[in-house]
Amino acid sequence: MELSVVVPVYDEEDVLELFAARLRAALDPLGEPYEVVVVDDGSRDATPRLLEALRAGWPQLRVVRLRRNCGHQAALTAGLDRSRGAWVASIDADLQDPPELVPVMLTAARREGVDVVYGVRDDRTSDTWFKRRTAGLYYGLMRREAGADVPADAGDFRLLSRRVVDELAALPERHRVYRLLVPWLGHPSTVVAYRRDERAAGTSKYPLARMVRLGTDSLTSFSARPLRVATWCGVLGSLVCLLAMLTAVGAHLSGATVPGWASTFVAVLFVGAVQLLCLGLLGEYVGRLYAEAQHRPPYLVASDTADERRPTRPASWQR
Repeated sequence: MELSVVVPVYDEEDVLELFAARLRAALDPLGEPYEVVVVDDGSRDATPRLLEALRAGWPQLRVVRLRRNCGHQAALTAGLDRSRGAWVASIDADLQDPPELVPVMLTAARREGVDVVYGVRDDRTSDTWFKRRTAGLYYGLMRREAGADVPADAGDFRLLSRRVVDELAALPERHRVYRLLVPWLGHPSTVVAYRRDERAAGTSKYPLARMVRLGTDSLTSFSARPLRVATWCGVLGSLVCLLAMLTAVGAHLSGATVPGWASTFVAVLFVGAVQLLCLGLLGEYVGRLYAEAQHRPPYLVASDTADERRPTRPASWQR
């Protein structure tokens, strides 16, 4: 198998047939053996039925169905783990990333002798102002914390060699953010620029809450800086409290004290807010340690049309 294309889907009945038509039209002319691994992340609409109908006329289509909704990164993990190609591309089904670029990525990887090809969005005018601004802040922060190798405006549209896929599968961590993990491995890479289109149909499966969760996972996976922020907040709070104490003592010695609750109320609120912030940041890291210590798999496969009989994780995961 030369090429695998991994496609995580969740409630994509509105766009699935259009996506499949464009992807097949891009892959069939390659003249090379390929498979399309669609990971159904517990869809509740007509997506499973449409996938079965598409598979009847497309022998290269393979459907991996998860038992429940596990999230985009977990579904992507399932597809990467079960892919069989020498090259593995990942793409979403909403057609914001053009399927026609998959052969272009494959050609670029072979021509330049690299292991990773990133799809980089050089034109995001189809996104809202808010999304463009938050994306810019996210990539700027990630490049600062995780390293300059993180390409700006590169999402989960990429092509990986089998060597990279195997190394990713060997990593034991449960909370995965591939747009940071792949650059972290340090393999030679190149980029293919493209214009990001509007979603062809349906609604976004990445609302603000999931975007915030992705940002939190990204930061806590690759940086301990939030814990240092908590430490400095504690130091700042201590200095403010010390200044308030000195002011109170000076006012008492000069006889200028006036009974009141406002200053006390503000001081208590400030100290309480700093404490809650520090506890919250510490809790994020403790929660991640707890989740990793449980060693639960990030996904559970209900069925695979390839009917493979192999573990969903390499032996290094089954501790």
